Amino acid sequence: MGLIFDEVAGDLPLVQRVWSARCDAATGFTSVVKGSSMIAFARAADRLTVHLRGPETKATPLICPEGCEFFGVDLRLGAYLPLFPPRGLADLNDVLLPTLHGDRILLDNRAWEMPTEQNVDVFVDRLVRAGLLIFDPLVDEIRHGERPRALSQRMAQIRFRRAVGISRRKLASIEQAQYAARLLTTGRSIADVMTTAGYYDQPQLARAMRWAVGHTPGELRSGVPFLAF
Repeated sequence: MGLIFDEVAGDLPLVQRVWSARCDAATGFTSVVKGSSMIAFARAADRLTVHLRGPETKATPLICPEGCEFFGVDLRLGAYLPLFPPRGLADLNDVLLPTLHGDRILLDNRAWEMPTEQNVDVFVDRLVRAGLLIFDPLVDEIRHGERPRALSQRMAQIRFRRAVGISRRKLASIEQAQYAARLLTTGRSIADVMTTAGYYDQPQLARAMRWAVGHTPGELRSGVPFLAF
């Protein structure tokens, strides 16, 4: 009993993964740091809400109420809805899209059919074809420390923030912490993870894990679950 989470790889170029979750009992969990944005659907007491969520720069404890069901997509880094820039959605500042009678979504003054867990990828594809979900092709280049010739360093930073919602440096810190957390959950020693993930010492690693996933390195090694939900 508790929170049950499933995920599959995304079937579209702009989708990182498709996921679903349900809560058989009220369950506490930690929403961990992440760099990507998401489109999420939540059903509780026969009410369905549609959430646009941006990156998360700190771990946040949350409660999943009993009987709630969720599904959604994590978008590829650099994919976003220009109507709702990721920077304004960061750290759980979700935008709730209006819903209409007949399970339809109001977006860009148009009514869209509410997707299901099985066809949410079709909904995303329709947003792409309508020009409402776009991808900045320079994000990957900037992400790896390269600056496109046509852009100054300042403009490259601005463009990255516009598409991702956080700075390249903040994203690097998030990805470093995610990597370390994954290693710890496999049972690797704290000293080994510290060296492999590039932390100066164990206190720095401990601070990063508290900030990023809400657990100590020892708790992660012992199997404490966490979810990027």
